[in-house]
Amino acid sequence: MLRHQDGTRAAYDGVVELYASMFADRLETRPFARNMIGTFAELVRGTGNLRVADVGCGPGHLTAMLHDLGLDVFGLDLSPAMVDHARRAHPALQFEEGRMEALPVEDGALGGVLAHYSMIHTPPGELPVLLAEQVRALARGGLLLVSLFGTEGSEPIRFDHKVAPAYSWPAEPFCELLTEAGLVTVARLLHDPASERGFLDTHVLARRP
Repeated sequence: MLRHQDGTRAAYDGVVELYASMFADRLETRPFARNMIGTFAELVRGTGNLRVADVGCGPGHLTAMLHDLGLDVFGLDLSPAMVDHARRAHPALQFEEGRMEALPVEDGALGGVLAHYSMIHTPPGELPVLLAEQVRALARGGLLLVSLFGTEGSEPIRFDHKVAPAYSWPAEPFCELLTEAGLVTVARLLHDPASERGFLDTHVLARRP
């Protein structure tokens, strides 16, 4: 397990500047994603626990957005080059190198976890372990927002992402994984294809009861 991470880490280390330039202002043209993140932040603030992890934070642009929305947020990424870029771009914020399967927090410490297209590289068989770790880190009432590529049918589909191999998911099976991990899905949004491949942009918001 987790051997895929070596390739993913190396692939993202090699595209840091290009990736950062492409995605720094991307939410300006993604109103659905932008508003889902805003809703997530509002609901997390409502829990009273403002500590949030932006897992797979990349260059740190969404970590900064969550900070501006009033959250006590830190970014975590597998790629040391991405973490280095994020620290230089946002020196007032906290960024750490690490894996989503091993969050550097105590049990129940977080009011929220944001996973914005960062779980897409995880093989389906390894997702239960990854999701269980998010649940462990969340406080009761804490929220998880996952964005991913959506597809039709009943099974995830492996595809050649521009950086590293990835998977698109039908919404219902993905929500079933969240339920099995101990989360309750409170909202999901599917909208127009995110790319020439025709995948839907999918955002799923879940709560730890």
